[in-house]
Amino acid sequence: MGEIHELTVLGLVGALRRGEVSAVEVAEHYLARIERLDGGLGAYLTVTPERALDDARRADRRRAAGGELPPLLGVPLPVKDLDPVPGVRYTAGSAVFADRIAAPEEATRLVGRLERAGTVLLGKTNTPEFGLPAYTESRIGPPARTPYDPALGAGGSSGGAAAAVAAGLAPAAQGSDGGGSIRIPAACCGLVGLKPSRGRVSPAPYGDVSGLATAGPLARTVRDAAALLDVMAGPAPGDPVPMTPPARPFLEWCERAPARLRIARWARPDVAGVSVEPEVLAAYEKTSALLAELGHEVVDADQPLRPGDRDAFTPVWAVLAGLVPVPPEREGELTPLTRWLRARGRVATGLDYARSLAAVQAVGRRLAAAVAPYDAVLTPTLARLPQPVGSLRDDADPAADFAAQIAFTPFTAPWNIAGLPAVSLPLGWTGTGLPIGMMLGAAHGAEGPLLALAAQLEAASPWADRRPRVW
Repeated sequence: MGEIHELTVLGLVGALRRGEVSAVEVAEHYLARIERLDGGLGAYLTVTPERALDDARRADRRRAAGGELPPLLGVPLPVKDLDPVPGVRYTAGSAVFADRIAAPEEATRLVGRLERAGTVLLGKTNTPEFGLPAYTESRIGPPARTPYDPALGAGGSSGGAAAAVAAGLAPAAQGSDGGGSIRIPAACCGLVGLKPSRGRVSPAPYGDVSGLATAGPLARTVRDAAALLDVMAGPAPGDPVPMTPPARPFLEWCERAPARLRIARWARPDVAGVSVEPEVLAAYEKTSALLAELGHEVVDADQPLRPGDRDAFTPVWAVLAGLVPVPPEREGELTPLTRWLRARGRVATGLDYARSLAAVQAVGRRLAAAVAPYDAVLTPTLARLPQPVGSLRDDADPAADFAAQIAFTPFTAPWNIAGLPAVSLPLGWTGTGLPIGMMLGAAHGAEGPLLALAAQLEAASPWADRRPRVW
């Protein structure tokens, strides 16, 4: 069977069901790796060994009892520390909430779905304060680093989740994405990172009133990502954008090669003055050629957004930052970027916010209209290679910090604005072994065809043998 952490999620499910390993053995293996390796990676803010072993013993007892089993029974998965798990430390990446324990009434539908699927909770993964930046650096824990070069950041805001999966400290992980926060870390850490369509994964009982953010999977393989999405997806009564369950499981889409597709591509950012690094462009061209070799029609398309189109995104993001209740006497403990965003959010009137939302929706419709004639769209995930820890963050000038993040990630946020699905795949690699993510997007609700195409690319250009030295 090999080392436990070398198994994919689906491989682990098979080994558990065949009795080759117990859930307790799996949990103990991962907990030992976390204790040994995480000090240099910053993947976890909180590790829950007692909870993990209790969950694992319960999974083993249920398997021994027989009967129908949950799909991921005994598989250990962490939860990003933006999602409360009752009875577990819940910091949201902020020193203000360093000692907070989530209450029973804070349980989310997403965490409940993971529990009902039989997963074992390893802990809470690292996230920057309130999940706001595209890097995972905060005042509450160490920075999250990509295992491929720990001098470089893991991206954000699901940086801890990505670092954990890439380093073999979890077989897969849940993340969330409001402007690229799953796909950015996936690109930095050589993983599959899928942002689902708006409404695919219920935010209940909470909700991002802008519709920008959604939960999704980070995994080493496309099939693992699909299996995790099958568990995470589902509506709740009252969801603002309810989606009916798919006609067949997302995992089944990975088993059928797509027919000839018409795929648009662009690599010009819509942000003035932002360019794409040559190694990223080289990976983009190589991926385009691979798609053509697979029989697809690859069409050059114009960047559908204009400079200035995303200006409305910033005030919406600022208002979202301001919605987090923080005691006034503790505002000074927040990071400078958070304080800067909250200050901007507080001065926005209701009319200002409504106008910004309307402008954001108009931009989203423009992107959706540009995507509609095609089966998929190819762009780079990021404009640059993974960046050194601390290089994007600028506590002395939060406005420059925010601008640096946009220059690093110009391709990701438009898919949140439009609410369309997008997946980052590790299809490019530098000569020194750093991952380069390529992003595929599609029309609303098209996660199934998108996963089928992603699985075809994985089969044609596999990345399973790409592992960091820490592995």
